[in-house]
Amino acid sequence: MEALSEQFLEFHPNHGTNIRLDHSGTQATRVESFANGVCFSKYPLKPGEIFLIEIEEKELGWCGHLRVGLTAWDPTSLEAVPEYSIPDLMELGDSWVFAITRNHNKVVEEAEVQEAGEAGLGVGRRLGRGEEGGGVQEDEGGGSNSKPKTFFTDTHLYIESVRIPRDKLVGRSRPGRFSHILDDLYKTNALPPTARRSRIGVLYVPRSNDTADMHIVINGEDMGASAKGIPSSRPLYAVVDVFAATKCVRIVQVEYGFSSLQTLCRKAIQKHIVHRMAIDWLQLPEALKHYCKYE
Repeated sequence: MEALSEQFLEFHPNHGTNIRLDHSGTQATRVESFANGVCFSKYPLKPGEIFLIEIEEKELGWCGHLRVGLTAWDPTSLEAVPEYSIPDLMELGDSWVFAITRNHNKVVEEAEVQEAGEAGLGVGRRLGRGEEGGGVQEDEGGGSNSKPKTFFTDTHLYIESVRIPRDKLVGRSRPGRFSHILDDLYKTNALPPTARRSRIGVLYVPRSNDTADMHIVINGEDMGASAKGIPSSRPLYAVVDVFAATKCVRIVQVEYGFSSLQTLCRKAIQKHIVHRMAIDWLQLPEALKHYCKYE
């Protein structure tokens, strides 16, 4: 299944008191404190449609990071947006929110729980990429967790029956002398998910009996089903909590169908250059140069 999104994704005008949206409704900035930064998608998500955001700005001095998830609450019906997504919004019920951490965002699947328990890990504990715990390391070969890393070359990310174009899923560094090195770190998820310009998305995958699983995608890699058995008979809105060290995020629009002419031009240009800074040497309109360097 490939979600065909025709709607332009925006943040809902009803949000936390410390949030300010830009004129397009696609950038959310927490202007003070560390809380009251809960935002929602303007419209319910379609099955398999990813709500993708990029971390634009960080703020030092706070403990904690971005939180993302889903809610069955219509944001318009909330008289006051909860101060925190965890636990306040979740305590209202019909909300599933996942705290993004620097290291441990992988979800232990049911088939791995017994193996993890035998290694001394608590049931349901999340494992980060390459985290060592009780002698178990996720990326070690020979175990049930060793899967071929096809995200280097695949054009799409596959989650069950959902097919998502990978073009926009991975964060990119700002153009500079070492941007080609940093870009590879984003592609391999070697940088912390909470780093600036990381891209994090949330979606739900339909299951049987009007239920769905919530998945978190970090820089093009599926972190697993972070919530299962979500009732999908009601509209589900994306939740983004611009919390603590995360200060500003922006929505990244994903193209599911045929690529636009603008996207095709960008891909053709990027395919024939070694380094993004070389784009400045091309005889192209400045707007197109900027688009090719930053997207």
